[in-house]
Amino acid sequence: MKKYILILGMALSLLACSSEEELDRTIFIPDPADSSLPAYTEMGYNSFGVKYERKYFTASFDEIPCKIIYENGSLSVTMTGFVDNDYKKSMLKFVFPVSVAMNDYSDLLTLNNVKLDLTDPDCVVTFTREETSTDTLDIRNGELHFKRAQLLYVNDVENRVILSGTFYIQFFNYSTHQPESFSDGRFDFGINKDFYAF
Repeated sequence: MKKYILILGMALSLLACSSEEELDRTIFIPDPADSSLPAYTEMGYNSFGVKYERKYFTASFDEIPCKIIYENGSLSVTMTGFVDNDYKKSMLKFVFPVSVAMNDYSDLLTLNNVKLDLTDPDCVVTFTREETSTDTLDIRNGELHFKRAQLLYVNDVENRVILSGTFYIQFFNYSTHQPESFSDGRFDFGINKDFYAF
């Protein structure tokens, strides 16, 4: 009998690990209007996508798509993926002040329905292209909207915060001397162990 209880316990542990791994996966559900972008969802699919000029910058299946860091009264949200599947990592990073201290991922619930004007001088946005150069964007117009922040429970146990929203950015690229844009951006992240407080 003890042998069967031990086997059952081990099986349940494996299922729990498998369930956790499933929740950490990136799931891409194509948008019906533009299949190169993920549909806007609020399910914690660990995905994002945005048009970058005539290309697409989207989450990959191999990289952690989002890391969030709270440090010295500011929050940084870094989205990592590829531009048109070029397999060279690119990163879009938003840094902005927050009015409350964030010591745990559950504190991200305060972002529910928060809109950030990215032209605010306290907001900084950088874009690292293909692992080579990082530019601080000279933003002329833009918004980051955390449409929904919600807790996800698994088996009645708090597991993560799901952050979902939209964004767009119009900026001047001094390298090309041209205006450029990120448009139709959307994200849906399940955040727990990818949250860091320093």
